[in-house]
Amino acid sequence: MNWQWFHRLGSPRWFYQTTERWLPWLYLAALTILSVGLTWGLAFAPEDAKQGNSFRIIYIHVPASFLALAGYYIMASAGAIGLIWKMKLSYMVMKAAAPIGAALTFVALVTGAIWGKPTWGAYWVWDARITSMLILLFLYLGVIALQYAYQSVDAASKAGAILALVGTVNIPIIYKSVDWWYTLHQPATIKLTSAPSMHPDMFQPLLVMILGFYIFYALALIVGTRSEILRRERKTGWVRELAAAEVRS
Repeated sequence: MNWQWFHRLGSPRWFYQTTERWLPWLYLAALTILSVGLTWGLAFAPEDAKQGNSFRIIYIHVPASFLALAGYYIMASAGAIGLIWKMKLSYMVMKAAAPIGAALTFVALVTGAIWGKPTWGAYWVWDARITSMLILLFLYLGVIALQYAYQSVDAASKAGAILALVGTVNIPIIYKSVDWWYTLHQPATIKLTSAPSMHPDMFQPLLVMILGFYIFYALALIVGTRSEILRRERKTGWVRELAAAEVRS
């Protein structure tokens, strides 16, 4: 089998030059879809019968939680590709994904705490879902810390990749925690095996927000990876040519 195409995908130069064309469209799509979803969810979705308007934080909380979990798998997968196939681009993707995932996990925890106060009467409880999400934040922060704990970029990348892979065991725990243990946290709103528990007028803007968050995540990951490419490849001829062209313009 010809694996040339696979190794081409691992070229930092190819990635940088190719994604240049994607950025304007991703910026436009993320801005448009998130604006539509937020306006729809905050202004036009009906009020919840039990929670009133406090439920509207779901339009930030759920998408951020989704991407915090999915982003961890992306980070760990990039680390695994780096360990197995020695692709330096994958390590750059892993490093770029870590702070984005940490930020999304932090947003999920904070919005969950804000939502928990009127729902449970407390900002924080040592609930299985919330506690495992806090562990996820620490895992992200651990991967970030390892990137700066070694003088050798290669050693830092390998250490971060190993921690990321070990931490994947936490993702199914987060997802299934509300089913495995008694928990105050409500069951998953979206399940592949059953219909959503929300009214369609509330659920549809949530889907729009989730789509918008996925596009925003892709945009942030590409921008972060491009920045890391320039930092690590700054001594190469093509980056020097790029910098010279920017100066001339």
